[in-house]
Amino acid sequence: MRIAVTGPIVIDNLMTFPGRFTSQLLPAQLQHLSLSFLVDDLEVRYGGVAANVAYGLGRLGRRPLLLGAAGRDFGDYRARLEEVGVDTSRVRISPGLATARYTRTTDADDNRIVSYHPGAQAEDDTPGPEGWPEDVGLVFLGPAEPEVLAARAAECRRRGLPYLVDVAGRTRELGRAGAEAVLAGATHLVTNRRERAALLEHTGWTAADVLARVGAWITTLGREGVWIDYATRPSIAVPAAPISRLPDGAGGGGAFRAGFLAAKADGRDDEEAARVGCVLAAYALESAGSQDYLFTPAAFEARLADVYTTLHA
Repeated sequence: MRIAVTGPIVIDNLMTFPGRFTSQLLPAQLQHLSLSFLVDDLEVRYGGVAANVAYGLGRLGRRPLLLGAAGRDFGDYRARLEEVGVDTSRVRISPGLATARYTRTTDADDNRIVSYHPGAQAEDDTPGPEGWPEDVGLVFLGPAEPEVLAARAAECRRRGLPYLVDVAGRTRELGRAGAEAVLAGATHLVTNRRERAALLEHTGWTAADVLARVGAWITTLGREGVWIDYATRPSIAVPAAPISRLPDGAGGGGAFRAGFLAAKADGRDDEEAARVGCVLAAYALESAGSQDYLFTPAAFEARLADVYTTLHA
């Protein structure tokens, strides 16, 4: 089964300032703020929810179809994704805009200054999966403009395609009407704990209201694992996969989603799929970035079996 992945494609610029931001702030001059920092390093990493999910699927031996928008600077990024088996042929390339950029500077106290430029992401307006290959049988709907996300969900329903929704950062814009248009009929909704609370706040719904619209609601809880809620049957708790060291990287959320999707495409149930997602997330967290982890299929299956045999012993 082919998996289509929609949503943001982003290049991350990560910098470290060895001093403290607060030492640069002069109380008498806050009304005319002008700050300049000499940073120690610059790391350029590849990210974005959709690209992270597609990368994880590629690492698991899938050939996911990535849909989204990137800029004229997408060449190296495209090559990296295609190297692990991601089909980027449907990525829309903007002739005038750069790929979306996330820029973060962190100081010695772990304070952060962050900026985000959507760039070509503003042109990610394909309304739905019409024209997608016929072998697509499962869809990941990542964050997008509310009307675009609603149109994609409607097209999935029209074609009878099961779809998993991630509305990270979009719940305020969606509101109740937008959430209704996107979630009604989704097989799965996945959020983290904070996004779960935001969805309930911005829709005014209860958890039961959400579960009346989706097949299952997956909440990722970091080191506490994953909780899966249903409308008419008991919830499931899945422990996180232990990691071998303190987390160095990011991308655990995208990796979890990729593992879950791959397992569902293989016909596994939600609990088994969540276990696969947790192990893939552990690989991501142990690596330097969202798209830098490596493993062999044999090593992955051995770790999966070992983790959940040990946790249930």
